[in-house]
Amino acid sequence: MRAVVLGGTGALGGATALRLARAGWDVDVTGRDGSRMPVELSGAGVRFHRVERSDARGINRLVGEGTDLLVDLVAYTAADVRSILPAMASAASSVLASSRAVYTDGAGRHVNGGEAPRFEGPVREDAPTLPPAGDDTDPFSREGYAPCKVAAELAALDSGLPVTVIRPSKVHGPWARNARTQGIIEQMLRGEPVIELVDPGTVDHLTAAANAAALIETVAAHPGTRILNAADPDTPSAAEIVRAIAAQLGWSGAINPVRNGLNRGHHPWRTAMTLDTAAARNLGYRPAGNALDLLAQEVEWVRTQADPGAR
Repeated sequence: MRAVVLGGTGALGGATALRLARAGWDVDVTGRDGSRMPVELSGAGVRFHRVERSDARGINRLVGEGTDLLVDLVAYTAADVRSILPAMASAASSVLASSRAVYTDGAGRHVNGGEAPRFEGPVREDAPTLPPAGDDTDPFSREGYAPCKVAAELAALDSGLPVTVIRPSKVHGPWARNARTQGIIEQMLRGEPVIELVDPGTVDHLTAAANAAALIETVAAHPGTRILNAADPDTPSAAEIVRAIAAQLGWSGAINPVRNGLNRGHHPWRTAMTLDTAAARNLGYRPAGNALDLLAQEVEWVRTQADPGAR
């Protein structure tokens, strides 16, 4: 079995490539800079190719014939998807990474809007989404990101090809470009005696890269056209996340709640939102682990980046 992972050197791509390689797949990954290729991937036999996501010809050549799985983790627009439809057509199945940011609540509020959404319960795949963006929308703007992801989803799903769209929540794992735990970890490593948190009881669903990789492997065994939420099986609160980081780092300071509006205590886990993952489980997906257990991998990775001597 052969897999090609576009954007395969970050948290989600690295976890996917490593899981497939360890399961006996031949794996090729693309990226901009070979120096970012995790050594664990090279050690598992994963091959790196310097191919830009905008280089449709290069991607089509790399995929070629005989690719069983194409995983696209760096498509942001419908144009991105349309440009590699020939590669998707030559693969036995494809996976396109989208985002939970596409969802809206009953009033049309969403995670990148001016007012926080208020979801009544776990969000299913058939929940309403933002309208798709036009081709002239900037996908890297706060306002344009989610509508562009919706447009990319539709371009893939409307192709008639066996493509699964996955919608992760807040991805965590080693090799993350902008690890959400980093700010908290740095405070603890500095020996700050107190960490303040606004809304410490908020549950902002996490997605371990290792769990998303397990879902992608499951999808590869069951080609089809569908949308699947990708999230961890447990739903720790912001306070539980910070306490787990503290336990791993041996930090013994105090975690103090503060009132919203004080311009203090901000953290990355403040959107009250959970994803319903029943559809993934019904397909046969089994998580690699729980959120807090797998979050430890990111914490250790961030710690060693801050202190290379700790490796």
